[in-house]
Amino acid sequence: MRKVQKQQAEELISQMEEAHEQIKLYIEQNSIQLACELLEDCQAGGLTLGTLIENTEGEGHPTVSLLEDYCELIYQIHQKLKENAKENSANKIYKQLRQKLIKVTNSVKNDILIKKEAIFLPYKASMWDSLESVWKAADADPNCNAYVIPIPYFDKNPDGSFREMHYEADLYPDNVPITKYDEFDFNKHRPDMIFIHNPYDGTNFVTSIHPSFYSDKLKKFTKCLVYIPYYVTSGGMGEGRALCPAYIHADYIVIQSEKYRRFFDERIPNEKFLALGSPKFDRVMYKCQHPQELPKEWEERAVGKKIYFYNTSIGGMLGNTEIFLKKMQYVFDIFNGREDACLLWRPHPLLESTFDSMRKQYKPQFDKLKKEFIEKNIGIFDETADIENSIALSDTYIGDAGSSVVSLFGIAGKPIILLNNYINTLPQKEDWRGEWITPTFDVWGNDKYLITKNNQLWISDNNDYHYHFYMDLECEYSGGAYYLKAVEVGNKIYILPYNARHFLVIENNKIRKIELKGNVVHSGSFYGYLYNEKYIFLIPLKYPYLVRINVETEEISYVEGIVQFNTGIIDGEWFAGGAELYENDLILPCPRNNEFLFVNMDTLKVKKRVSHSKSNGGTMRAIQYKDELWALPIKGRTIVCWNLKTNEVKEYNNVPPNFKSIRWPYEVVCDLCPFGNIVFSNESGQENIVISPYWGNMYLFLNRETGELKEWKPPIEFVNRGKNGYFLTDTMGGFPVTLLPQGNAKHRIYYAPERKILDMNIDTKEFQEIEIQLDYEDLVKHESGFTEESEWQQYALTESALNSLRDVLDNKITGSQFDIERQRKAFSKINANTDGTCGKSIYNFMKGRIS
Repeated sequence: MRKVQKQQAEELISQMEEAHEQIKLYIEQNSIQLACELLEDCQAGGLTLGTLIENTEGEGHPTVSLLEDYCELIYQIHQKLKENAKENSANKIYKQLRQKLIKVTNSVKNDILIKKEAIFLPYKASMWDSLESVWKAADADPNCNAYVIPIPYFDKNPDGSFREMHYEADLYPDNVPITKYDEFDFNKHRPDMIFIHNPYDGTNFVTSIHPSFYSDKLKKFTKCLVYIPYYVTSGGMGEGRALCPAYIHADYIVIQSEKYRRFFDERIPNEKFLALGSPKFDRVMYKCQHPQELPKEWEERAVGKKIYFYNTSIGGMLGNTEIFLKKMQYVFDIFNGREDACLLWRPHPLLESTFDSMRKQYKPQFDKLKKEFIEKNIGIFDETADIENSIALSDTYIGDAGSSVVSLFGIAGKPIILLNNYINTLPQKEDWRGEWITPTFDVWGNDKYLITKNNQLWISDNNDYHYHFYMDLECEYSGGAYYLKAVEVGNKIYILPYNARHFLVIENNKIRKIELKGNVVHSGSFYGYLYNEKYIFLIPLKYPYLVRINVETEEISYVEGIVQFNTGIIDGEWFAGGAELYENDLILPCPRNNEFLFVNMDTLKVKKRVSHSKSNGGTMRAIQYKDELWALPIKGRTIVCWNLKTNEVKEYNNVPPNFKSIRWPYEVVCDLCPFGNIVFSNESGQENIVISPYWGNMYLFLNRETGELKEWKPPIEFVNRGKNGYFLTDTMGGFPVTLLPQGNAKHRIYYAPERKILDMNIDTKEFQEIEIQLDYEDLVKHESGFTEESEWQQYALTESALNSLRDVLDNKITGSQFDIERQRKAFSKINANTDGTCGKSIYNFMKGRIS
């Protein structure tokens, strides 16, 4: 019996008790007719109560028998009162009625247990695993009625309107009893708890659940609406999931562990969050311990082979669809014809819908690849609803890093190979250079130290870009870009953070940490730095403060309000406004308008100035030259020259007709980030001004007098992107940001697509090529292999030139080999428990809250 129904039963009994008092009084007053009428009401109440109990508890319940005795007594008393009222004692009748009703009351109390009602509302059958173990716990509770009610969902057109409806009630496991969504009356049932796994309501661009089941409507029917994420994560979470409609209306939000609270919007009350783990992990652990037999239709392609689970995610496809499709072809080609390996390709369930909704022009190419995969029997095309069965039958994961499937394999203890979608060729001899050589150039031109991709410090003894291994930086992870740059000041080397929450200081070959306050939620805490002989400044991107460290005392100071001014999202991209020094001020431009902050390096006092330029495209980088501040725009083509002494402003925007910006990573023409840096020379008797591109497709020469901007051709051919996927770059490179005095004709150009440096005279275009070199034996020796990647990616092997996909299939791994115990230990950090009882914990908590 539901709690509300038991309350109804108790109210009926209470009304009958009150009636007994009145019956006694009527008999004493000789108002026999009124007493009889009230007895009839009590009998009707007994019949109503009996019907309620039979309907909820079934026939033959002991309370119903006691009610029958009670009604029989009422009948007898009624008859006696009608026949001879004077011979009936009011006290005797009252005691008889009371004794019978006490037995009924005790039986209702002891023999009728309150049953709870738990409703589960999945929409995609493939996502049922996020609710299943909670449902199992509810279904196993004899005092709970658990209903699984799959709800319809719609694909969306690009304009947001609904397309076809999907209803997947027939795709759930046979052991799950299904209730039809249009046959369940929520208003009548008023369930104790409702569990959902769709947080978006109508805000998703690709699909929408039926509007009748949006969270605000469901909340009207229950006191306990619970959101459980349909995904799991290896350590991080996308910013788009920080605040969704369901979070507002849900009473509880289940998270994997306490550390995930920081990824959600801080305005959500803390008491909503329950760090009880993910039911998805329960299911994958159970399935891997109890794997099903290989489906017969898979046997021909899989028996006797190692099965590689290939996951193609929506995020990977949307990032750069053309590259994504090339990667698919590359993977198919690598596996095609192999006798020892079987590719099990399982696209994201919404991948094709997303193609139709957001990348329609590429859908024919995807369909062609899919057809080729199936018709050529390259592998297994997996469309089954139960992903955990597929994981249990697979040996290794290969695919995108950002998918929740990664963490399922991690918890299952199976190897994870993270693919780079930009790699679509086998590595050639020197392709390792593109991955290991990604320098951040020193602002004073001293590049003695290089921090490599695996958080190692390499040194060039002669400061000539010939590096060898120096030491491992004390970081528990071997990836994740935790450090930005090594800066040598005096006898100390400061390791500046990018994603780390601390500085490292190396002195006499010993490392120590200087912790930063506060929390770093997402990757990209800092994007740049500036320093002199007294201070080092860290320029924030997502960290809440501008940071200054005094290199003499190691005292750290924090300046608030900078990140809100100096960063922002523009056309879907997160930008910062650069930083520059002028006299004793640190200049921080705003990326949204023509405002600038001047921060005194000693006092940290902040003042705001406005350039009053007509252009208002925001500043990507500001370059100081004499008393001028040259502002390169984030949006548009207008370069602004602002004299800081006179406040005079000049603007230059007459770019060549064939100049364009190519947006990274989508490879589409845009009006963002055209320019990267600007350098000046006045050695030849006339002023030469050269602007390097960022997303732009050419260098430009500026004639200050005429305002003309024309193409400036470097002495070697430059292209926008790297020569292949190993030399990944979002720009052709350019003039590194330095604080060396402007006006000299000699400038350094970094050619990012080939990881080369040119020392060049911009007047004569004479140059000397400097190739960055790493000791190859050192490099192979210090390749990570399988490793704890980062707090966002616990343990995996990342595809690279030294560990290609073919190397993986041939079992030729450079670096650490797979270690299942290391993996289990690493992934134990991301879930509240690893014993498969997350669902039971969630249900028991909810049951306790509503008892």
